[in-house]
Amino acid sequence: MKDVANKRRILWGLLILVFLMSILIGRYPIDIKTLVKVLLSKAFPIEKTWPDTIETVIFRVRLPRIFAAILVGASLSLSGAVYQGMFKNPLVSPDILGVSAGAAFGAALAIFLSFNTIGIQISAFIFGILGVALVYLISIKVREEPLISLVIIGILIGSIFTSFTSLIKYLADTEDKLPTITFWLMGSLSGILPRDVKRVFIPILVGIIPLYLLRWKLNVLSIDEDEAKTLGLDTKKIRVIVIICSTLMTAASVSISGVIGWIGLVIPHLGRVLVGPDYRVLVPTTILLGSTYLLIIDNIARALTTVEIPLGILTSLIGAPFFIFLLLNKGRSWD
Repeated sequence: MKDVANKRRILWGLLILVFLMSILIGRYPIDIKTLVKVLLSKAFPIEKTWPDTIETVIFRVRLPRIFAAILVGASLSLSGAVYQGMFKNPLVSPDILGVSAGAAFGAALAIFLSFNTIGIQISAFIFGILGVALVYLISIKVREEPLISLVIIGILIGSIFTSFTSLIKYLADTEDKLPTITFWLMGSLSGILPRDVKRVFIPILVGIIPLYLLRWKLNVLSIDEDEAKTLGLDTKKIRVIVIICSTLMTAASVSISGVIGWIGLVIPHLGRVLVGPDYRVLVPTTILLGSTYLLIIDNIARALTTVEIPLGILTSLIGAPFFIFLLLNKGRSWD
């Protein structure tokens, strides 16, 4: 446990370091001395020697984007971790029950209908939740193998939503709406405003807190059903909590960031390599890893070239080879 505590302190230090670096990185350079003065000026009477533009960049542009990256990274990675345990499958990701496909359709529909940014986010959130609700309602009608039924129905519902999204892209205006839909589907945190972070903060917090408090019970989902019942634990109730919390987190995340893949698949594996499969330590570790990882990816996306790279492209380019490496070298750590 002492080794785990040391690793967690290192992860906290890394997150704080990346957080501070993220404020400095960008097309409008800010030196560390100025940053410290601006931050301290909010609490202490310090003579203002910097232009108003710097405060606008820090508080209206970069900090909202940084907090959004932390929230989205934590949500997707935690959802992936709990789903992998619940389904007893290391290849499960947060979109397994159709939430990402539903949210993508909701956003594409809203863009097609010329909704504003708030309308797009609300539509994505609603359809993300609707997708999972359909999967769950249909799965409870299937009496055999509930977990397998969830996965199969999730794939089917996701395929239906994906087909509708493709239809909208086919019908969309190629000069205006189609590029907007395509860029949104590739994932990005550009244009994030403080109100966007406030809008998703509560759903994400509502999802994270129960999973964190019940993290010791999540270990039960990975053991045999009869053995869990012998211990007096209601696995069905735990599964429902996991599905509701993960759906809230993923739907809220996708509504502001678009579809960002591989985080919920790779980060839980990395967490298991570092601290093992015990959810009592895996949950906080996964949250820290996911937050730091997406923050780093977002920094690369906006600083690597003059044109911002969609996050989905970078997470795929980095995540897929890294996942192959984990499977080849640490494949047994999931057990």
